[in-house]
Amino acid sequence: MPPANLPQKTGVPARESGAEGQALACARSFVLHGFDAQPIEIEVVFSGGLPQFQLVGLPSAAVRESRDRVRAALSSSGIEIPPGRVTVNLAPAHLRKDATWLDLPIALALVSALGRLPPAALAALPAVGELSLDGSLRPLRGALAVALACRRLGCPSLLVPAASAAEAACVPGIETFGARNLTAAIEHLDGSVPLTKVIHRTQDSTLSARDQSDASQPDLAEVRGQHFAKRGLEIAAAGFHNLLMIGPPGCGKTMLARRLPGILPAFGPEECLEASAIHAVAGLLGDGLLRQRPFRAPHHTSSSAALIGGGNPIRPGEVTLARHGVLFLDELPEFPRDALESLRQPLEEGFVVIARCGDRLRLPGAGLVVAAMNPCPCGLAGDPRQHCICASGAPARYRKRISGPWLDRMDLQVVVQRLDARALAGPAPAESSTSIAKRVAAAFARQQARNPGGVSNARLSMTELATAAALSSDLEERLIDAAEKLQLSARAMVRIRRVARTIADLEGAATIAGHHLDEALSLRLEVSLG
Repeated sequence: MPPANLPQKTGVPARESGAEGQALACARSFVLHGFDAQPIEIEVVFSGGLPQFQLVGLPSAAVRESRDRVRAALSSSGIEIPPGRVTVNLAPAHLRKDATWLDLPIALALVSALGRLPPAALAALPAVGELSLDGSLRPLRGALAVALACRRLGCPSLLVPAASAAEAACVPGIETFGARNLTAAIEHLDGSVPLTKVIHRTQDSTLSARDQSDASQPDLAEVRGQHFAKRGLEIAAAGFHNLLMIGPPGCGKTMLARRLPGILPAFGPEECLEASAIHAVAGLLGDGLLRQRPFRAPHHTSSSAALIGGGNPIRPGEVTLARHGVLFLDELPEFPRDALESLRQPLEEGFVVIARCGDRLRLPGAGLVVAAMNPCPCGLAGDPRQHCICASGAPARYRKRISGPWLDRMDLQVVVQRLDARALAGPAPAESSTSIAKRVAAAFARQQARNPGGVSNARLSMTELATAAALSSDLEERLIDAAEKLQLSARAMVRIRRVARTIADLEGAATIAGHHLDEALSLRLEVSLG
């Protein structure tokens, strides 16, 4: 029986079409609207009249071209469409259809209308797949996202191209069948040659991000000095807090940021599936699921559409591709102002809403944002050993490219100082990423066990914060005094409490102590871009 969440169709029994009669058949499929699936019902009618193949229901140009692909694929499979009028309706009609994987369900509905497939078989098994002219099925872009959508809608099974079946089978709770061509799909549905269910592949999520990656993953042990910046990285990784690093060129900001993935907590099973599905839709997923949290580092010439998403149809931007991972913005003031300001909502709420040409789409945001910038155009402002060569007022103008509201959304703000040559050449060993990752994993586990829904500390709501990060009356007064003295916003006060909760988690403390709050304040107030 069709799943309860899919639209039910009483239907008309398929029968042989002829010049005087009419045959109706239905198949089921999905289209993705961002990463939310919408069930699609393909209705096919054969009727008398002049030969014509018409697609209705707001199909895109690529979907309209399926008429020729389907007709050729059916012919190559030994099935001829009789003369007459063929009408294919993609319901609901108000939803734009932009997925070439509707080829397969359209072809199957046509075969059912010819009386060669039982209608109940099509109703029970949604299908997706793009057909070649010879009837073979091409690999599906975004099979993982389709399978996740299928599960959300309560559908127990799915028919996909064989080349994409292993990817779709990564989603537990879905019976996945892979067909190499149209003939194999038809034979499975009529029961003559059933397909073998593809076995679900599991992924070990107990390994750290560094263990899941290859041996070339950069290690924090390679970074000399910069203990304050490393501490900021550790806190950012443990609670998924946004981090801004400011310092002269060559001091190690980018080097530090690129070592952040090596200390992040391991992927959870659902996080891995969601991040992998996003990359699959974007065409960036290789074989299997992602093995470590994504790290996206767009160039500073990127537009706002490249960062938050856009286009027609709307495609995910860098902030969405960094879901459950890191979005690294190097040379922050060099980004276009409108591009940076478009990130305000994702930084605050964890998602972005895009409205384009009457369409409205909600896309997930990055796990955390790490930014790096110089203190001035020449990069030497504040350097004790060299003098800034910028014109008067240039450093202030340079820093003001970052708006106050944007800066207010950065939980951690760290100054990275330039090291002298002797410190860089010294043999003193530094703590490895593996060692830091163990502390981060333990702190993150405490958050998952305590916080509602297992969210990170950076995503605690005000109500949840009052319970998870309660302050004593003395600490509450200390935070208020600091806010009044330093003119902190309400948002800054909330984020300081979240950071203090993470620092306490790293220490294994059940409650926030004074030194936890003091460290959170020091990491917030070190940088001033006024």
